[in-house]
Amino acid sequence: MEEAIAINPKALSPSTDRTLAILETLADFPHGASVADLTRVLDISQNSVFRITSTLHERGYLHRRESDKKYLLSNKLFDLSRPRVNEKSLTVCAYEAMQQLSKTTGETCQLLVRSGDKCVVLEQVSGTFPVKVMGEIGLRVPLYSCAPGKAILAWLPDDELESWFDRIKLKKFTETTLATKRSLTRDLKETRSRGYSVDRSEGLEGIRCVGATIFNNYQYPVAALTMMAPAFRMAEEDFPKYGKACTEAAQDIQNRLLA
Repeated sequence: MEEAIAINPKALSPSTDRTLAILETLADFPHGASVADLTRVLDISQNSVFRITSTLHERGYLHRRESDKKYLLSNKLFDLSRPRVNEKSLTVCAYEAMQQLSKTTGETCQLLVRSGDKCVVLEQVSGTFPVKVMGEIGLRVPLYSCAPGKAILAWLPDDELESWFDRIKLKKFTETTLATKRSLTRDLKETRSRGYSVDRSEGLEGIRCVGATIFNNYQYPVAALTMMAPAFRMAEEDFPKYGKACTEAAQDIQNRLLA
């Protein structure tokens, strides 16, 4: 049995704490924050903020907009944490299949993974229609209100899914959001049965999606592929066709990962 190690608060690094505080604060400023903004919000000396942001910028963790000198988070931390299976990059294995799916259907495709109790967009290939649905890399969305999130939830082990239900307070985002345990559980069972998930404008009005699960060697859902379209272009009767295309692309990605 491993012996528990007590951490002495005096052994913690104040400079590291300030650096992390700046990164976390910038996550709340999607349009950027200046040194003065960070100084005011964090109550840290301007000299400290200047040194830390300059270092983070030099190392590639921050972007600095030349027009107003405001700092924004870069994707470097996100890139460092990108998931891998069998030492293979998930995004690298997925990109070709995503491009083909988008080319075939004309719709935007995204690759997502679970991040805590939400899912996060890892990669995206834009659709070819003049009117298309687009998101942002790094965007976090609730697992239960989108097709890729439900594709992941549907294949979680029973105890893990039950633990997730215990933590989450389901709420409605649209009239079609599945905001009760009973309705969502029924939908997840249907997802497993048909082999793909559907989103009937459950997260955003006017947007529909299909999703398919990507598994690792142990049949654990490590990611999901989704195809998104305006509701007027993805009718209810189109779900089987698009679900099949999405599932085949997800299988291609999985084959590349596990090869």
